[in-house]
Amino acid sequence: MAHQENFTIQTSGRGMTEITRKVQGIVADSGIQTGLCHIYQHHTSASLFINENADPAVQADLQRFMEKLVIDDDPDYSHRNEGPDDMSAHIRSVLTHNDLTVPVAQGQCALGTWQGIFLWEHRAHAHSRKITVTVL
Repeated sequence: MAHQENFTIQTSGRGMTEITRKVQGIVADSGIQTGLCHIYQHHTSASLFINENADPAVQADLQRFMEKLVIDDDPDYSHRNEGPDDMSAHIRSVLTHNDLTVPVAQGQCALGTWQGIFLWEHRAHAHSRKITVTVL
């Protein structure tokens, strides 16, 4: 038996939003004790990742690294329909992940001690991001 729920995250612009509690709640509500949790975000300028959730410096360092790696308003980009951060946001999402699969054990995502699940907004301005969680 599978369980699926959608939810929306309102971002405040470029940066990370931890969604671990929301995902864990969906897994708990599913009643599934052992299986898989698939998390999918429906956008081409945001991504998902699992990383340390104890020290916010990790997310700040990741953001700085990505901003150096993929520069906004690069003159080589021809796609600029929605502004100088448009193409760079698409590139950042390709370099990261649109979805994640996490094992479920004892009715929860089997994350490591310091691991959290994050939505990474790659656009400079706020956006509403749809996420689908499927528990199998």
